[in-house]
Amino acid sequence: MFESEEGIKGYTVSFPDLPGCHTEGDTLEEAFTMAKEALGLHLYSMEEDGDSIPSSSNIAALPSVEGGFYTLIEVRADPDKQLSRSVTKNVTLPRRLEMEASAAQLNYSQVLQHALKQELVIVEKQPK
Repeated sequence: MFESEEGIKGYTVSFPDLPGCHTEGDTLEEAFTMAKEALGLHLYSMEEDGDSIPSSSNIAALPSVEGGFYTLIEVRADPDKQLSRSVTKNVTLPRRLEMEASAAQLNYSQVLQHALKQELVIVEKQPK
């Protein structure tokens, strides 16, 4: 459901069949874009967790809401996109190691990714 409150800029978006799946956008176009992203991520997470995905409600049977409207949002499963998105991980380092790495201006994310790929023997495809 797309909702816009009078006097407030933007739209909030929720999905009646997926409690906890919400997003927003400053414009209707942005809200649609954010809705597709939120829906895709939510469904992907449900699949990863082994949760059953509910069937869509009949849009005509949903209750009307003042200042809001329902529309269908279509997404396609794209596991490669989901698996390549970044996640944040906190790590603990000895202070001396952190000082040396900072002095060398190392990028912690790049170093950790490189080390994990070596440890896991992950070979990336080289661009052609």
